[in-house]
Amino acid sequence: MSQSTPQSDHLRHLDRPVGGERSKVPAADQTLAILAHLAAQRGPVPATTIAQALELPRSTVYHLLAVMQERGFVVHLPEDRRYGLGIAAFELSSGFSRQQPLARLGGPLVAGLVDRLGESGHLAVLHGRDVLYLVEERAPRRPSLVSDVGVRLPAHLTATGRAMLAALPPAQLRALYPDRAAFAWRGAPSDDDEAAWRYGRLKQVLQRVREQGWAAEDGEVTEGLASVGAVVLDHVGWPAAAIAVTYRADSDAASRSDDIAAAVRSAAAELSRRIGAAR
Repeated sequence: MSQSTPQSDHLRHLDRPVGGERSKVPAADQTLAILAHLAAQRGPVPATTIAQALELPRSTVYHLLAVMQERGFVVHLPEDRRYGLGIAAFELSSGFSRQQPLARLGGPLVAGLVDRLGESGHLAVLHGRDVLYLVEERAPRRPSLVSDVGVRLPAHLTATGRAMLAALPPAQLRALYPDRAAFAWRGAPSDDDEAAWRYGRLKQVLQRVREQGWAAEDGEVTEGLASVGAVVLDHVGWPAAAIAVTYRADSDAASRSDDIAAAVRSAAAELSRRIGAAR
């Protein structure tokens, strides 16, 4: 029996349509379920294991695997009698990165936030313990920001990062932050800063994010600036990205933080819908 991992939990739902509601295109449904199952495994697996896991006839599985092998989506390891993902499956992932659907779909939403609120906005994704900025919209006559397209910042310090970290399973979060050394800083932190950012402190911060439905940071990325962020969830509730707005902490925007948070949450929910999030 294969061990459950955050990745396998993320993909396992794709197996379910096979044994559940009938698809109008069963062969396509079964093919995608096989690919998703292979992607969730730690290594190549026997065809019989795939058939049992997906509750499919072995003859069907062998037939579909043969077609996928011919097209390069699956490789067969004859000595081990196992099947794994092929180079064509990897190319699909590369194509996803090249087309940047999150940036293309989220860019207009971030621009709309900036126009509506008059503050700078951004879209970021989680990359290990960092956030990676994909979209940056600067509002006129607002302070310059350290965030920009392609910039990485420590996730636990940013509003976008906290919004995404709060949506991760506990095991995944613990794997990302196993000890104090995992908490990177901008600049040189004091001993008190380092002691504060133990795993327990992170859990407290993220619990507040879950309770209020949005994340905030005040001066932890840049002194004098504060941010509000909300998570973008995919079709299985996984944190695909986050949207945030940044403003001067001493401006009138600070008194409108709840309204800003509501607008950011609305934009994040719309992007979630656009990428196929579950209702």
